[in-house]
Amino acid sequence: MADHYDVLGVDRNASADDIKRAYRRLARELHPDVNPSADAAERFKLVTHAYDVLSDPQQRQQYDAGPQQGFGGFGGFGDIFETFFGGAAAGARGPRSRRERGQDALLRVEVDLDEVVFGTKRDLEVDTAVLCDTCAGSCCAPGTSPVTCDICHGTGSIQRTVRSLLGNVVTSNPCGSCRGYGTIITDPCPTCAGQGRVRARRTIPVDIPAGVDTGLRIQLPGQGEVGQAGGPAGDLYLEIKVRHHDVFSRNGDDLLATLQVHMADAILGKHVTLNSLDGPVDVELKPGTQSGEVITVKDRGITRLRGAGRGDLRIGVHVVTPTKLSRKEEELIKQFAAKRKDDPPQLAHFQQGLFAKLRDRFLNL
Repeated sequence: MADHYDVLGVDRNASADDIKRAYRRLARELHPDVNPSADAAERFKLVTHAYDVLSDPQQRQQYDAGPQQGFGGFGGFGDIFETFFGGAAAGARGPRSRRERGQDALLRVEVDLDEVVFGTKRDLEVDTAVLCDTCAGSCCAPGTSPVTCDICHGTGSIQRTVRSLLGNVVTSNPCGSCRGYGTIITDPCPTCAGQGRVRARRTIPVDIPAGVDTGLRIQLPGQGEVGQAGGPAGDLYLEIKVRHHDVFSRNGDDLLATLQVHMADAILGKHVTLNSLDGPVDVELKPGTQSGEVITVKDRGITRLRGAGRGDLRIGVHVVTPTKLSRKEEELIKQFAAKRKDDPPQLAHFQQGLFAKLRDRFLNL
C-alpha cells in the first residue's frame, strides 16, 4: 500500500497545516466533479484516506510507529500470560470476522382444528434478510476487495507499550480505523451498502405436523435472517395457534362434541350419522339414553404428535325436552304418563356426570 505521506506529497515532518493544504490542493484537482476519469477517482480515494489518517493525531502516531514489538521474543506481557498461564492475549486472536450469524425469527401461524387432525402444509411469506446477489456477501462493489488496514497492518488491534512496576506491559485494543476487522472496504457494494445482505420477501414451504396445539413452537434451522457479510442464517420459529371451532373442542388427543337428541329418540334409540372433522361417523343411540352419557368413537380424534395412532371422538349426549307441544302430542304424553308407575319426582344424591364435565370444559373455552 502506498505511503500516506507520498500520496499527499508532503514530508514525514509536515505540520497539520501542511497536510491540510496538500489535501485541499489535490482534492480540487482530483474531485470527480472536476476530473471524471477513473484514474482520478482512484487517486481521490487514496488522497482522502491518507488525509483521514494523517489529520488525526492519534492515528498519525499509530501509523508512524508501525507494529509494536515486545521484549525477549514475546509480543508483550499478554503473550507471557498466554504462554505460561494459558490465557489468550488480545493481539494474538487476530482480526475479527465480518461474517456474523443471523438473528433468529419468530412467526405466529394460525391453523384450523381440522388441519390439526392430520397436519397441513403452508407456504409462508416472510420479510427477512437474504444474501445480497450483487456482492454475494463480500460487502464490496463488483471487481473490488477489502484492503489491508494501514493502521493495524491487518491485525485488527493496536498494541501499546506501557511502563509499570512489572516492566514493559503491552496492552492491545481494537483498531479504531478498521473496527477490529483488519481490512477496510473502500468501495462498498451499492446494493447492500456494504452489509452483504438485503431485506426481501421470500416464500418458505412448511410442513405443520398433526397433533400440534396452541403455544407449540416448531424450529426451522437455517430459515431465519442471513447474517452480516453473508454469515450463516439464524433459525425460524413457528408459534402455533389453533383457531376456535364452533362444534368440536379438544382434550389432549381427543375430540369433544355435543349431540342434541330429541326425547323420543333418547327413549326409543336411534341410528345417527354425524359429520366429523374427517368424514361421516355412525353413532348408535341405545334405547333409554340419558343426558350426560358419553358415546366414544375410537380412533376418530387427533393424530398424536408423539407416538402412533389417534385419540378418540367423545360425544356428550344432551336430551332436549320440547317446550311447545301440539294438542295431540300433549294428549299422547299424558296417556304415556298415566300408564307409568314411576315414583314421583324427588331430590336424589348429587352426581357430577361425564356430560357435566364436558359442559364445564365448553364454558371455559
